Amino acid sequence: VQVAESGGGLVQAGGSLRLSCAASGSTFTIMTWWRQAPGKQRELVASITSGGTTNYADSVKGRFTISGGNAKNTMYLQMNNLKPEDTAVYYCSARTAFFVHYWGKGTLVTVSS
Repeated sequence: VQVAESGGGLVQAGGSLRLSCAASGSTFTIMTWWRQAPGKQRELVASITSGGTTNYADSVKGRFTISGGNAKNTMYLQMNNLKPEDTAVYYCSARTAFFVHYWGKGTLVTVSS
């Protein structure tokens, strides 16, 4: 099983970025974006099930949009109106029907003020 993120980078506050996640080697029932800022614990950003049900952290509602998570095992995170506090390493995870999680290595998002 492989999970890989892409699309991170440096952006000014108020700007946008789109992250992508590609998973392969199994069938996944839910895919999730997480992030970890320096000195902080990893936190859930957004998730999407294979049926299209989405969930967002309160801190990103109205700014971030998750999509994908379908049979193609790809997922996206459109991030708009980015804030310096969104700076973090963003991770993708994919969970199988047997509740096994697979993780990507992460992609860095830096938002400058």
